[in-house]
Amino acid sequence: MNYNYLLYFSVLAQTEHYTTAAARLGISQPALSSAIHNLENALGGVKLFEKAGRNIRLTDEGRFYQQNVDEAIQQLHRASMTLRDSRTQAPIVIRMGIVSGTLDGFLAREIVKYTRRNSRIRFNLMESSSEYLMEMIRQEKLDMAIIDSTDRDRSLHFRKLYERDYFVALPVAHPLAERNSIDPREVVHEPQVVFNYNVARSFKEWASGAPTDEAVICTVDTSRAALDLVAAGIGIAFIPNECVEHHPGVQYVPLSNWHQALYMCILYDKWLEPPVWDFIEHVVKGLRARNRGSRA
Repeated sequence: MNYNYLLYFSVLAQTEHYTTAAARLGISQPALSSAIHNLENALGGVKLFEKAGRNIRLTDEGRFYQQNVDEAIQQLHRASMTLRDSRTQAPIVIRMGIVSGTLDGFLAREIVKYTRRNSRIRFNLMESSSEYLMEMIRQEKLDMAIIDSTDRDRSLHFRKLYERDYFVALPVAHPLAERNSIDPREVVHEPQVVFNYNVARSFKEWASGAPTDEAVICTVDTSRAALDLVAAGIGIAFIPNECVEHHPGVQYVPLSNWHQALYMCILYDKWLEPPVWDFIEHVVKGLRARNRGSRA
């Protein structure tokens, strides 16, 4: 059933005058007459109106139909208003990807503050490798991601945030555990526990004498698991400063002359709701400012 036909019928039933109803609906009188004719045919030839001098009036069938049509239109209107109102109050979900080790105190605090300022904001966080997060951005399954590598894909936009320092996590009994700093070349062949694929790849690309595949003795999902294995003596781990924490059996030694850049990644030409974009801008500015302060 054509909804416009029902609306036209309802207005004509209220006015019982074709010219007045057509003017109210903003259509021509012939268009209104054609719509009512089509509606009557759709109802099996039932006559909804009859002539009354120069005007028209509802038939008995028309009065019955008017009551039901008006109720149906009111229900549709209420449903539309409910959906519109619920939309304006619906939660806004910020889908954010983070590479391992980037959910530090600053970012966690900003997420908390943002949700407290706006009760509609919800966060969906995904922690994974940069490659996987970039693919999720391309598929529009994430709004943004903080990653530690870039791509030549022109559909992606990267904004550098800061460069984070790295430490070598060593068993306390390791011969280098008392050093003030370590050159990555000194430990690049050591058995490694990797919790972020990009860290291992970066060291392979950067360090001379890149480690063989056998150097990565174990891969895990979190830095905490990596530290547990280091404490047990299985090998070493490269740990960003955000993941450095007190851990029995583990000694941290700074890596000299090596930093890793972090980037905010979004999709080019993708419309983001204003609260999402505002959060992105806030994080970018905050992380850059913090980095300038730490380097000063």
